[in-house]
Amino acid sequence: MTKPADTHTHPHDPAAAPTAPGHGSARRAPWNERLADVSLETLAVRAGFDPGEFGEHSEAIYLSSSFVHDNAAHAAAKFAGEVDGFIYSRFRNPTVRVFQDRLAALEGAEMCLSAGSGMAAIHAVVMSLTGQGDHIVSSRSVFGTTVQLFALFERYGVQATYVDIADLKAWEAAIQPGKTRFLFVESPANPSTEVADIRALAELAHRHGALLVVDNTFATPVLQRPLELGADVVVHSATKYLDGQGRVLGGAVLGSQSYMKEKLEPVLRYTGPALSAFNAWILLGGLQTLPVRIRAQSDSALAVARWLEAHPAVARVYYPGLPSHPQHELAKRQQSGFGPVLAFEVKGTSPDVTRQNAWQVVDSCQVVSVTANLGDVKTTITHPASTTHGKMSPEARAAAGIGEGQLRMAIGLESPEDICADLERGLSKAVF
Repeated sequence: MTKPADTHTHPHDPAAAPTAPGHGSARRAPWNERLADVSLETLAVRAGFDPGEFGEHSEAIYLSSSFVHDNAAHAAAKFAGEVDGFIYSRFRNPTVRVFQDRLAALEGAEMCLSAGSGMAAIHAVVMSLTGQGDHIVSSRSVFGTTVQLFALFERYGVQATYVDIADLKAWEAAIQPGKTRFLFVESPANPSTEVADIRALAELAHRHGALLVVDNTFATPVLQRPLELGADVVVHSATKYLDGQGRVLGGAVLGSQSYMKEKLEPVLRYTGPALSAFNAWILLGGLQTLPVRIRAQSDSALAVARWLEAHPAVARVYYPGLPSHPQHELAKRQQSGFGPVLAFEVKGTSPDVTRQNAWQVVDSCQVVSVTANLGDVKTTITHPASTTHGKMSPEARAAAGIGEGQLRMAIGLESPEDICADLERGLSKAVF
């Protein structure tokens, strides 16, 4: 006699865990019921996870490309979407689902879907929301690869217009009625750390029948929850702070269940940028320490930013935690902290000398890592004009505020005093 298809249980279904003889019939409620009113710190450690049949205390890695069905009827029911269950890891995977559910809980989202990288996540969002003849409005202050991705979509008839992140009139003027499908913004932005008024942009987008997509990579849900401010979709490069130790690639998209199921899931399913079970497992470990890391790194970033602002070889520091930052008051209202990323301009007597001075700071570092990645517990530094934004035209870089003397830093967990001493090696040699 075969088990009916609709009674199938999966490894993380509490119903799958038998009750031990002599221990009564009580069973813990599912995680989403048990953790309904807990803090973000508790969600970061426990959300999304219920032990399986073995009672494991740590999340398991399901390294399997496919999953077995009870019988032909059960297989048909799962493929038809009539019963819950796993079919193929390109579609869904138990370990990946725990990561998605945990991040959704942290962001306050109805649903999360993942991808193999942050850029794969943004690519999927663009594919899910646009078609030939459609239009995007984006802030100029975005990751250089995002600009290149939007340029690729031009060959498919999707155009992008770039505006000043803080100029709401420019945002509205750029909207093309009947064509603009969404507004896209990073906040804080890369590398300028400019902050967008998410609530105002959401209201503007909705007034014109568009959506607001926010890249929340720099702030993370610890410091900012864009969906609560009116955004429709949130994207993450999980490679950065969600992992936190520079180990794996990953991306995530969060939003309403209707958008995720009807528009985004088909794109991810059929284009195949799946997050691996192993990477999801690593990311789960990263999420457990996310609140502690982000707050400690933010405190250190503020200390380094203050030191840099007082340095004679530094022309300007870009960090939302400084009163000199143009969106300082907005950041105080919109975020619960200022984040680990800052940028600063090294002085120079000409563009060539300015670049030489900036490169000298990079080359003189003995503690700070020279890498374009960020989000690690190890502090990193890069020269955006020649790395992350090097493929942009000089005019586009200038419009985005990326100069030859600008350096971007992502502050880690080292002593702020050691970071400042490392920067001093190069700054002390600057010619200005």
